[in-house]
Amino acid sequence: MAKVESFQLDHTKVKAPYVRVAGTERNAAGSIVQKYDLRLLQPNTDALPTAALHTLEHLLATYLRDELPGIIDISPMGCRTGFYLIIWDEHEPSAVAAALTKVLRKVLETETVPAVSALECGNYKDHSLFSAKEYAKLVLEAGISDDPFTRR
Repeated sequence: MAKVESFQLDHTKVKAPYVRVAGTERNAAGSIVQKYDLRLLQPNTDALPTAALHTLEHLLATYLRDELPGIIDISPMGCRTGFYLIIWDEHEPSAVAAALTKVLRKVLETETVPAVSALECGNYKDHSLFSAKEYAKLVLEAGISDDPFTRR
């Protein structure tokens, strides 16, 4: 049976919010792809409501691309405690944490959510900018660490 990296992580020992490299893949041609765990909430303690998660997904997908080159995808975690970021090349966790902090500050100033029509979104009615801002505020107040096992 294949081992899934995130299932190997001891979720009882991490201290959210944090960013961590969850994997780095290199192919024969030398291309590098990194997977990041962008953990906003403490596992098994809290979870983002779906409307907040969905809105944050749209905002992170838009705003993080302005901060970090080479983003392939940003996807919500099924446990609703954060997001996975897939990105070309290697990036320092501290740079990803700084970019996420900057983007969450931008979320607090946001007045409209991108791509929330039936044409652009598969569940366009399930968004909450208010809730997204509230959770962004909580994460910013706690501070985003680049070490999942220590608090800032």
